[in-house]
Amino acid sequence: MNVDLQRRVQRYGWDRAAGHYDASWDRPLEPAQHILLDRASLCPGERVVDVACGTGLVTLSAADAVAPGGEVVATDLSSGMIERARTRANDRGIRNVEFERRDAAALGQPDGSFDAGLCSLGLMYVPDPKRALAEMHRVLAPGGRAVASVWGARQNCGWAAVFPIVDRRVESDVCPLFFRLGTDTALESAFRDSGFPRVATHRVRTRLPFASAEKACEAVFEGGPVAMAWRTFDEETRQNARAEYLDAIAPYRTGNGYAIPGEFVIAWGWKDSE
Repeated sequence: MNVDLQRRVQRYGWDRAAGHYDASWDRPLEPAQHILLDRASLCPGERVVDVACGTGLVTLSAADAVAPGGEVVATDLSSGMIERARTRANDRGIRNVEFERRDAAALGQPDGSFDAGLCSLGLMYVPDPKRALAEMHRVLAPGGRAVASVWGARQNCGWAAVFPIVDRRVESDVCPLFFRLGTDTALESAFRDSGFPRVATHRVRTRLPFASAEKACEAVFEGGPVAMAWRTFDEETRQNARAEYLDAIAPYRTGNGYAIPGEFVIAWGWKDSE
């Protein structure tokens, strides 16, 4: 898949997922979000760029952390995600955040204009993650830090069965390299190759809670990376895919709900001081 096509697939796919994302993923992603924000060590008065911000699950917490006097510029390729995030910020009365539809590899910000950069579970969808990290490095001030999280190894993510289930029904790979950055030291290496000389990482395993089969299916099919393909399925195809996925996650059932294994990798790096 060429780069321009991949960007369009991601943009329109996440436009379709935006309305389901918060309800599906807010609670399951809390462990990764908490560690990412902890490693960022944001302080009042700082300027922060949040890349691939989605619906603002990390953005709004970052905006709270840098108030008073600080500002967050949040970017995403998806207009639907940006609009959802902007609505959530307005509903909460958060004014120190600006939302822009931008490619992760072209942030449109001056060199050295931010104290910190964040990217929560967004690099998996970027055609060239190193280029995106290099762009974050460019906009950081000397001594600034960047923190990014990705999903971990495929075998440690119990929900990963959704990809082959959907792939077989569209005769292509929906997200062929989704888990590449979560393998071994790939994320750390990407940081170093993008200009960060000092990098640390943390790998955490968790359980993703879903209250019911309906919620577990909504998260992966409608609120996640296969949402665009899911919208093309007829009802019979959807029912078959749903049944196959529920069979795959049956070992993780807990009462009426599910506790599905998940793994995250968080990396943080510092830009050299001048």
